Amino acid sequence: MQYAIFGGGALGLVAAYRLAQAGQSVMVFEQEEVPGGLAAGFQVAPGIWLEKFYHHLFRTDRAAIRLINELGLGPQLIWSTPRTESLIEGQIYRLDSPTSLLAFRPLRFYERLRVGAVAAFLKLSPSWPLEGRTAAPWLRRWMGKRAYELVFEPLFVSKFGSLHEQIALPWFWARFHDRTTSLGYLKGGFQQLYDRLAERITSLGGKILLGTRIEGAEPLATGGWQVRTTRGTWTVDRVISTLATRLTLRLIPALPPDYRARYEWGQAYGAHCLILALDRRLTATYWLNICDPGYPFLSIVEHTNLRPPEEYGGRHLLYLGNYRPMDDPLFQMEKAEVLTQFLPHLRRIRPDFDPSWVRESWMFRAPFAQPIVTPDYREHIPPLNTPLPGLWLANMFQVYPHDRGQNYSIALAERLVRQILEEKVASSRR
Repeated sequence: MQYAIFGGGALGLVAAYRLAQAGQSVMVFEQEEVPGGLAAGFQVAPGIWLEKFYHHLFRTDRAAIRLINELGLGPQLIWSTPRTESLIEGQIYRLDSPTSLLAFRPLRFYERLRVGAVAAFLKLSPSWPLEGRTAAPWLRRWMGKRAYELVFEPLFVSKFGSLHEQIALPWFWARFHDRTTSLGYLKGGFQQLYDRLAERITSLGGKILLGTRIEGAEPLATGGWQVRTTRGTWTVDRVISTLATRLTLRLIPALPPDYRARYEWGQAYGAHCLILALDRRLTATYWLNICDPGYPFLSIVEHTNLRPPEEYGGRHLLYLGNYRPMDDPLFQMEKAEVLTQFLPHLRRIRPDFDPSWVRESWMFRAPFAQPIVTPDYREHIPPLNTPLPGLWLANMFQVYPHDRGQNYSIALAERLVRQILEEKVASSRR
């Protein structure tokens, strides 16, 4: 069988790799010039890679860790425990462990105990008892109104805007259940993982077409599929789309109306990152949650507090991150305009900050980066197989209740390929 795989991110590449290992013919179509999708990197200097959007692994990310080891990159996976802190009423407080919670001065002692009890429950509980509930009222009730409004509500508002009261509780559960204080990073950048996958796919006879955008696909009356791209048209036996569900539906008009009515649903925000290279450290924090109002970004991720600046030619690298609706004006701004808007706010965190500290900057945008997970989200998750023979759909919308990330894309790809191969064996026995 020859498979066309739409999208060369973690999900598409791992699916192609596993299929190629099973003796199938694969072609991966990726519109960007490098593999990796949302986890892809760029060169901050010749031969020095950094992700376009901040990434790390947790100890619970077993699928990603297994794959890294399998591909011979295990020695490059470095674990550390950097600081995660919150900016509250102009002060920075560490809040990333039970110990730091007990010392968290913005909350009264009994409030800290309540927050700790809720965190422990979410860490140990399965997600199913929380189905059908929204996060905000549940957290107000069990954490306490003041604790929720001081620490967590600002993060919901910053990330989801007017939709913050509609976010499902299982989404918030995953933020506690899946995460660890120990963080892993692939020294030299995660681009190595996706380059290595591309090399393995090619060595197994597969093809990867970078800089190639899918323009449409349709089933053929004689069987198989015709795939139209910016680099020509191909006829293949089967198609796997790892693109967002809405985009897949746009590209494949043959999908039936009842399928569209159920799964062409919901919203997703885009991701926006402004990356700064400073000539000195801004803070001692890796991840700073912005809980104070008035900031044009929701977090500061100072990457060189996770990995040393010496790995980046002495640059101190930090991300100013956002998730916004895809029609938000931020996505239309030029970098110079964003810098003008963002940089003054760094003085609110460090009063001696001067724009002259910024030696280089980069800006990246990506659509469909954060699904909006509401209580009825689960009812609209499409199955991996579709009503059209030879067409599968797999994307981050289906990793629920877990949050989007490399690990869950890898795990979903492996589940998809197992299902495809099992169905193929079952069909051959009929």
